[in-house]
Amino acid sequence: MNYIKETCKDLITSKERILRAINHLEVDRIPLDYWGVSEITDKLFSYYGVKCMKDLSKSMKLDKIMYCGPYPKNGMGYWDAWGIEMKKVMLPGNQGVYEEPIKAVLAEYDTIDEIRANYSFPTTDMYDYSVIPQQIKDFEGYAVEGGYTSVTYMYEMLRGTENMLVDFALEPELAKYILGEIQSFSYDHMKKTLEYGDGRIDLAQVTDDFGSQNNLLISLSMIDEYLGDIYEENIKLVKSYDAKVFHHDDGAMIPALDWLVNKGIDVLNPLQWHLPTWNIAELKAQYGQTLSFHGGIDNQFVLPFGTKNQIIEEVRTCIDILFADKTGYILAPCHNIQANTPIENILLMYDEAINYLKE
Repeated sequence: MNYIKETCKDLITSKERILRAINHLEVDRIPLDYWGVSEITDKLFSYYGVKCMKDLSKSMKLDKIMYCGPYPKNGMGYWDAWGIEMKKVMLPGNQGVYEEPIKAVLAEYDTIDEIRANYSFPTTDMYDYSVIPQQIKDFEGYAVEGGYTSVTYMYEMLRGTENMLVDFALEPELAKYILGEIQSFSYDHMKKTLEYGDGRIDLAQVTDDFGSQNNLLISLSMIDEYLGDIYEENIKLVKSYDAKVFHHDDGAMIPALDWLVNKGIDVLNPLQWHLPTWNIAELKAQYGQTLSFHGGIDNQFVLPFGTKNQIIEEVRTCIDILFADKTGYILAPCHNIQANTPIENILLMYDEAINYLKE
């Protein structure tokens, strides 16, 4: 079926396609985004004979949401401002590497006083935000994401996941202090990014991973206690710059969705709908007028290990349900495509997404 109408034949840019879908307006075809680890991106660059994401997006007919952000000053790496030392861990079969922290830098401290005496949280003075306008200019024609907050992720990186969960349960004063320090920097960092974006940033992330493979990592009441005010502050900030709130949340996180919608998120990612608590038909029916959806194509099992028919079925199922009204869905893998994924499976996913509705 061909659903293109006269009203949307004039859509010519990826940015328009992405923003129309997010705003629940009909689009000329399903928008396509890409997330992948560097090993996969390099393979795609080689396959298409390109050297940058813009050229790859053109070759693959992607509507890639491009990222803009400040550079750390004085030659610092991404994690240096937080004092976190990383190491490269080789994946099975030498297919790629992941960076993992060598140690949680706050794990050895038991009190607020110890942290104050021995650790300094980053400040925005460590970053150069003046590069953002040129980045946005370079991405003309594409939707731009800028600004990112994920306070529980940073908590885990600084103190470790187990310590975070224990702190939340048994050390509320300590937990709120650490969260407050992370939020103080993250809010200022986001604000400066949006300021330098000067109204040209389309999306910003207010993100946390609340889901495990089976259910929430922490209770909804605990999420509200520790993160309620933080979410309200960050979402209000993003919307004050006329940007949409992109919320990335791995796992079986559906029990937290009402809470997130009430806080004001606009886009939900990554849609790991094969896990417990998920039903994407109910998701679209209940939230399809409020939220737009990004992701959905399983990259734990289907993309790396699925047959051709399984990949086609995955793509068609997501389109049939999440794109049933011809809007409100951006098709993408449900997280970074991993290094063990065959290139032909990736190409099949995008080809099927482009051609399915033309049949």
